[in-house]
Parts: sequence; structure tokens; C-alpha cells
Amino acid sequence: MKLHRRDVVGELLRERKELLVIAGLGSTAWDITAAGDADTSFPMWGAMGQAAMMGLGLALAQPKRRVLVVTGDGEMLMGLGALATIGVQQPANLTVVVIDNERYGETGMQRTHTAFGVDLAAVASACRFKHAITVTSDIAQVRELAYRTTGPNFAAVKVLDEKLPLVLPPQDGVLLKDRFRKAVLADVLAEKP
Repeated sequence: MKLHRRDVVGELLRERKELLVIAGLGSTAWDITAAGDADTSFPMWGAMGQAAMMGLGLALAQPKRRVLVVTGDGEMLMGLGALATIGVQQPANLTVVVIDNERYGETGMQRTHTAFGVDLAAVASACRFKHAITVTSDIAQVRELAYRTTGPNFAAVKVLDEKLPLVLPPQDGVLLKDRFRKAVLADVLAEKP
């Protein structure tokens, strides 16, 4: 059984509070925006393959905050080295969720390697993630990883290869950077006397 991607992302971000979210290029950026645009979300408009590394940098810089990377299978396949680096760094506050429709959604829906049996959760496990799962039905365990479980954590969530309407985040990179920085620094500045 496969899930609907917007339902998955909507459920992951339900009552998100202070969760910091990095979204990969394309569909996952649209998915987090469809779930509700937030200052604590940073959708990547470019830099394919870099969402997990951005999440790692953020998790290391903000060790008291939970960080969730939501990316696609095509982007994760392009940035597999990120999993090894995350495994070495062992950020306890980081969860990477791959929305896996087994397609390259931005270039014409060609089949990705996951459609041919490449197991991203097994790769993450081999890279020393504390928890690495593949989910095809109930995503409660993915929420548990993202909000409560010591990481690094990884979940590949199998979704339908449906074509959905675009729900675009702001296209102004400076605006996205500034609002995200302010949201992250608000807690830091509040802690200082």
C-alpha cells in the first residue's frame, strides 16, 4: 500500500510548534507549503541533493531544536553522501524523511532507483542512523521519530506517484532566508540575559 504525499506531510507537520523544517527541491517544498507556510520552514528552491546537508548544518548549529528534513527519493539518491556524513556526525535532533514516489518528479516522472529495489532505509542504517525505517501505511512512527526519538533518524515513506497542483512557497530567496533566520534566532535571543 502507498500513501498520498500531501496527507503524509500534512500529518508530519500537524501541531509542529517549534520544529525546524528543511524541504528539498520541488514537490516536497510544495508539500510543506500545502501543509501551511511557516517561518520555521525553509524550502529549497535549488541546490538539488542538498536538503539533508542543510538539515545537518542546522541540527549541529541548533542542538536544542528538533530538525526535520523532508525530501524526495530523487534528491536523496543524488545526495547519498549526506547520509554517511550525518552518520558520522550523529546529530541527536535530526530526522530525514524521504517522500518516495519512485519517480523523478521534476524532470518527467522517470523511475528512480528505488523503483528498482534500492532501499534507502538500508543505506541510512548502514550509515549508522540510529533508526531507519520504510513506511507504507501508518505514519505515526515517523511522527515519533521526528518529534521525540533521539537521532539521527531516517524514514522512507512510500507514496503514490500522483501529479498534484502546485502550492508554491514564496519565491523570494532573501525573504525565505530572513524569515527563517529570525524564527531560529528568536529562541536564541530569548535565552540571553
